[in-house]
Order: sequence, then structure tokens, then C-alpha cells
Amino acid sequence: MQALKLSTRQGWGWLGAGFAIFRRNPAQLTLVIVGYWLLVAFVNSLPMIGPVLATATIPAFSVGLMNACREVDRGRVLPLPVLFSGFRTAQVKTLLVLGGLYLAASLCALLVSSLADGGMFMQTMLGSYQPSEEDLASGALFAGAQMALLVMLPVLMAWWYAPVLVAWHGFGAGKALFFSFVACLRNWKPFLAYGACVMVFGGLLPGLVLGVVAAAFPGAAGFVSSLFVVPLLLFLAPSLVASFYVSYRDVFVAAEPLPEAPPAEPPADA
Repeated sequence: MQALKLSTRQGWGWLGAGFAIFRRNPAQLTLVIVGYWLLVAFVNSLPMIGPVLATATIPAFSVGLMNACREVDRGRVLPLPVLFSGFRTAQVKTLLVLGGLYLAASLCALLVSSLADGGMFMQTMLGSYQPSEEDLASGALFAGAQMALLVMLPVLMAWWYAPVLVAWHGFGAGKALFFSFVACLRNWKPFLAYGACVMVFGGLLPGLVLGVVAAAFPGAAGFVSSLFVVPLLLFLAPSLVASFYVSYRDVFVAAEPLPEAPPAEPPADA
């Protein structure tokens, strides 16, 4: 398998292509996403083991979400347990290994962030510390977050495509992480455009519209915000998840060789 090197314009179109997939079956795809949110919220609420379990199972659940997007893209009706399909694949052990490695990498990133803020960001993310206004004003928490993000960037690149490479192509954990990292590195320009697109359509434009509406109806700003944000999330989140699948489809699937056409038969003699 070879990762294609795409143009910047293609990365800008991933979110729109994800929305196009969402429009083919909005009810079922939204139901799968909301079901995942509720499940993660429940698992995270479990004492001690909850956050660890939620993080370790991210690759398996991400395969379930990608399976849902692929089925919708192919015009098929989603089976009810599609969210758990990653746990039923033959590579589930490898997916759990990916989850364990991701958990370890995330903890390492938090430890490294302690070099910048003395552990404030790490304790905040682990839920053992509530930063004060002085902490926020000092900039130390922001410095720790920046350090963690810098460390997590190559981690996210390595894990971006790894679960589907394991589940759909039978890669081992190391090979999947390597191929994913190389694919993201080769396509840093499309990913930069994709990130800008998500910021514009997922943050700047909705924020601008919400600000205008809130200014027009200042007495009902809270009600208007909730009335606007919830539908936006129900449209944006499935489109965003589907755009992950579109990026994989563009980078990897198009790189697979097409079967050769059978040789043409010689014309019959007159």
C-alpha cells in the first residue's frame, strides 16, 4: 500500500465531502455519534478505571465509526451494532494494543508538559486540580497545554489512520503507526487546509452568526445560544467524523491498483 500525496485543495474539501456523506443518512449517522458520546460519558464516569478504559478503547470505537461512514458512503443501511464492530474484528487485540500505546503516549505528553508549568496542566487534565484565575492569568497553564500539544502532534499523526489500517488491511500495530505517520507527513498541506476549514466552518462562522443573533436579542442570549449550538453539533459532529473517513479514502483507497482489463478479443474474420 502507498499513501498518495494530495493537493491542498483536496484537504479543504474533506469537510464538505463528509457533510455529503452525512446527508445520505443523517438520522442513523447522528444516532451512532450520539450513542458513542453517551457511552464514553458513562465509561468516563466509572471511578478509577473509567478514563483509562475510555482511552484504551478509542481505536476500536473509531473503527466502528469508520465502518458506519463507509456503509453510508456505499449507500447501505447501518446495522444496529455497527458502533461495536471494531470489537468483533479479528484484529481486536491489535486495536487494544493501539489503545494502550495511545494511553501511554498521552500520559508521556502530560508528563513532558510538567516541564513548562510544574504539572499544573497535567493535574487539571487528570481532574485533580482546579486552576484559579491567577493560574490562568499567569500563562503557565497555557504554556503546559502548548507543550503537551507539541508532543501529541506526532502521536496524532501516527494514530490518525492506524485503527483502520489494522482493521481493514490487517496491519500490525507498528506497521500501521508507521504508515499513518508517513501518510500524514506526506499530506501536511492538505491537513493544514483541512484544519483551517474546520476552524472556519466549525468555529468562526458559527461564532459570528451566534454573536449577531445574541446582539439582536440580548435578553434571550442564553436560550438562543442553546437553540443554535445543539443543532450545529448534531450537523457538524457526524460531518467531521465522516470527513476522517473521506481523508482515508482519498489517501489510501485511491492508491490501490485497479484490476487489469481483460485483453480485447480479435475481430472475427468476415
